[in-house]
Amino acid sequence: MRQRVFNRFFMIVPAMLATAFLSGCATSGGGTGESRIDAAITPTLERAAAEAEAARDYHGATGHYRTLLLKSPEDERLVVAVARNQRYAGDMAGALATLDRHLASGKKRNADLLSELGKAHLAADHANLAVRFLREAEVLAPGNWDIANALGVAYDYQERYAEARASYDRALALSPDNPAILNNLGLSLAQTGKLDEAHATLSRAVDQPAAGAQERQNLALVLALAGDLPAAERMARKDVSPDVLRHNMTYYRALSTRQRVN
Repeated sequence: MRQRVFNRFFMIVPAMLATAFLSGCATSGGGTGESRIDAAITPTLERAAAEAEAARDYHGATGHYRTLLLKSPEDERLVVAVARNQRYAGDMAGALATLDRHLASGKKRNADLLSELGKAHLAADHANLAVRFLREAEVLAPGNWDIANALGVAYDYQERYAEARASYDRALALSPDNPAILNNLGLSLAQTGKLDEAHATLSRAVDQPAAGAQERQNLALVLALAGDLPAAERMARKDVSPDVLRHNMTYYRALSTRQRVN
């Protein structure tokens, strides 16, 4: 249920567009033709990359960001963007290679790079390395709630629940009532059998204006674990089709039965 951090873009600029830019540069003064083309195309690529990522077209976003990175290989923001979208697309090896290649060139290790490296390692099931890099990132950026939240997930992965709870508490102190943090904390509590606390925490997450399907579906899961199948079904049906709902309810009934047997 938890989106792996680690949870949780290819439209190439048309030939006609490139031709139009070339024509404009040939008749305009100031700067070389190549630099003017870059200046015109870069904002278009950046918009396309951001729009593709927002639409969850992660392969397309990766392509756009990679093109931008070829133009500006020292831009760490673009390195992180390429790796992030590779991770979202399920290409963990590619994400790790992108980050390792940049760090191996002797560049300064900043919090954003280390955070993304930690998330990529966690998504690749390398929990020890994930904790190592996320802790290093948090030292560099102690005010970043996302890093503390990701570290909590990594600790949960290792069943280090007390350390996970401390990480989530730090994240919530930085970003109170953040549904993403509350979601992960609720799941952490459920993993330790604290279903009442998990229910309260996920209910709080769902009540936030920024909450989405992930928080609601995880609340449905906890309701099922607690044996309240009617409430689980009411929550689950808000985001899924009837076919998926039937499948989920079959799974929830099995979970509820298993809880009673245990």
